[in-house]
This record gives sequence, C-alpha cells and structure tokens, in this order.
Amino acid sequence: MESLNALLQGMGLMHLGAGQAIMLLVSLLLLWLAIAKKFEPLLLLPIGFGGLLSNIPEAGMALTALESLLAHHDAGQLAVIAAKLNCAPDVHAIKEALALALPSVQSQMENLAVDMGYTPGVLALFYKVAIGSGVAPLVIFMGVGAMTDFGPLLANPRTLLLGAAAQFGIFATVLGALTLNYFGLISFTLPQAAAIGIIGGADGPTAIYLSGKLAPELLGAIAVAAYSYMALVPLIQPPIMKALTTETERKIRMVQLRTVSKREKILFPVVLLMLVALLLPDAAPLLGMFCFGNLMRESGVVERLSDTVQNGLINIVTIFLGLSVGAKLVADKFLQPQTLGILLLGVIAFGIGTAAGVLMAKLLNLCSKNKINPLIGSAGVSAVPMAARVSNKVGLESDPQNFLLMHAMGPNVAGVIGSAIAAGVMLKYVLAM
Repeated sequence: MESLNALLQGMGLMHLGAGQAIMLLVSLLLLWLAIAKKFEPLLLLPIGFGGLLSNIPEAGMALTALESLLAHHDAGQLAVIAAKLNCAPDVHAIKEALALALPSVQSQMENLAVDMGYTPGVLALFYKVAIGSGVAPLVIFMGVGAMTDFGPLLANPRTLLLGAAAQFGIFATVLGALTLNYFGLISFTLPQAAAIGIIGGADGPTAIYLSGKLAPELLGAIAVAAYSYMALVPLIQPPIMKALTTETERKIRMVQLRTVSKREKILFPVVLLMLVALLLPDAAPLLGMFCFGNLMRESGVVERLSDTVQNGLINIVTIFLGLSVGAKLVADKFLQPQTLGILLLGVIAFGIGTAAGVLMAKLLNLCSKNKINPLIGSAGVSAVPMAARVSNKVGLESDPQNFLLMHAMGPNVAGVIGSAIAAGVMLKYVLAM
C-alpha cells in the first residue's frame, strides 16, 4: 500500500495546480493557432510546446537551480539563502528579497543553489544562453538582414519617413502603460512600459531582445502578444487604413521605382550603421547584426555564408528562441493582471502605428508633386513582408490594376530600421535612470 501511495504521489497529475492547468490550456491554444490557423507557426509552435514543457508538474524544466531549491521547501537550505539575503526564511520573503537584489547577488544565490546540488532545467539553460545573453534575437536579426532588399527604400527615400512615423505607436504605448500605472489600474514600472511599447513596432526579435534586457518577468506575455498581433495584421490594419483614407486616395498610382545600383545596395548598410551607431551606440547590436546580414547578401562574395544565415542558422536559432520564450509561460509570471494590460496595449500600439504611417503619407502628399498612396504608410510597422502585402491587398480592392507591393516594401524595411533604433533609445534612456 505504501509503495502504491508513493507511486501516486510521484505522478505529476497529483501536483497539478489550477495555474498550471490554465497555462497548459494556453499552450495548447498557441499550438492550435500555429498548426490549424497557421498564425506565425515558426515561433508560436515552439513557444507553445515550450509552454507545455514548462508547466508539467514536478518536471522543473523551466526552473533555475535557485527556483528548484525554493520549490523543494527544505527548511535548512531556505535558512542559508535567507541569511545571505537578510530576510525571513520562507519562500515568499526570499522571492521578494531576490526581486530587489542586484543581479550580482542573484547570481551568487544561483551558484549557491548549484553548490547545494540543484541543477537548472533544460529550458532554463536554453533561456540563459539564447535570451539571457541576448544572442538569439541578434542572430535572428542577422538572418532578417540577409533576407532583406533595401532596393525599394533606396529607390524612394521618402518612405523612410513612413517607417519612422509608424514607430509613434511604440512611444504612445509607453505613455499608455505609464498612464495605467498612474491611475492605479495596472502596475507597470518604466522599464516594463518600455518593453511593452516595443510591441508596437511589430518586430518579434526586437520585442524579445528589449524585454529580455528591461523586463524579463514579462517576456512570455510580450512575446506572445507581439507574434499573435503580427499574425493578425491582415485583420487589424485594413479597417484603420480604410477609415483614414478616401476611395480616391486608395486609387493613387505611384511612379515606377527606379533601378537601384549594386554599389548603392552595398554602401547603404555600412553607411546606415555608421550614422546610427555613432549617434546612438545602444542601437548598434541590433542594427549591426541586421546590416551585417544585409551586407553579406548584397556583396555577393560570401554566398555560402549568406545562404547559411538565411536558412540553416536562423531556423536553428528560431527553435531555441521559441522554446526559451515558452520557459516564461509559467503561471506565476503569465497569469497576472499585467498580461491583460500587455494584450490591450499591444493591439492599441499596432493601431496607432498603422494610423501614424497612413497620416504621414497624407501629410507628405500636401507638399509633394509625386503623390504617395497613403495605404503604403501602414506598412511602416515592421511585420515584414505581411504589412506590405496587406497594403497591396487593400489597394487592389479599390483598383485591381494598382500593385503597391514593391512600393510598400520601402516603408516596411524602414520600419525594421526604426524599431531597432527605438529599442536603442529605450535601452539608453531607461537603463540610465
């Protein structure tokens, strides 16, 4: 009988809490969206599966060594940790002390837990290497750069302003998060507000990179919101685009793009990096990897490297990035009022970014002889190339012969640059406070 009781107690089902059950359902929902609805499957599938692994009771796959120690509830070990942190020897007090501790102190406590015989779970290790170090989003950005053609942007430099205008959604969302905090509706710190704001850039790797630096506790919710809304761009953007434009404006036919020379394409990533990095060094990691990937593509002398970055490397890193994000889909971090705020602010950010791009295009038309179709302004959010395809689709609904795809790729690429610069601004000024 005792052996049967021990067997039952060893079953994960006996330790399944309500929070874990909810998160298992959330993870299954992400898998369904990825497989059945094909919503950003390259990221949502590994994120969803990582969420399943993270919420298996007693498996501890997403726990660090210190979190495993706290989950074990050994009074003697808790007393040792509490003595180091000068707090009461209970789990709640230790967690509060750790939240306020410096990163160096947190690292010391993690090492102490390892010395006591605890080991981090495999997903926690993935997170530490892929996101904790910042490597995975940067490698993804390198791959995105290698797949990007700056030709449409160089052929029509004015579209850079459309990409810049669309970033207004980022900063408006930061203010929105701080407003919710000011009125006591949902509590957000300034770093958390900055991390949430980057959702408005519609750039998943940038959102993961920035939240990993500023608000790792919100990483799971921010990543899920960013990629979910990127998948919903065809539903979110068209109503806003149509509301802000007239039928006549949607029928505007733009001048044929000029041919961009090879020399221009090679020089652009180098000049772009030098100009931005010298003025804003904090943007150098993201923008540097993006420009390096693009230079490999355009130089034509390292085709093997360019092909590897565009295919094998970015695919491998995407797997580990998704599983690492899934490690943060645990109940105590995800099932918070802040998650609802993130989801709400995320869709508002997309809407504001879309509207700002369209309105900027209309503003440029007031002082320009060669008119811009305002629909391409919505492509300033950096969901590449989905936002550009949406601009083209809405344009074709008004004029079946008006193909806007290549024109829309200009602001679309500019949006990627803009989101990287916006992330650099956030890092510089938020971390300095």
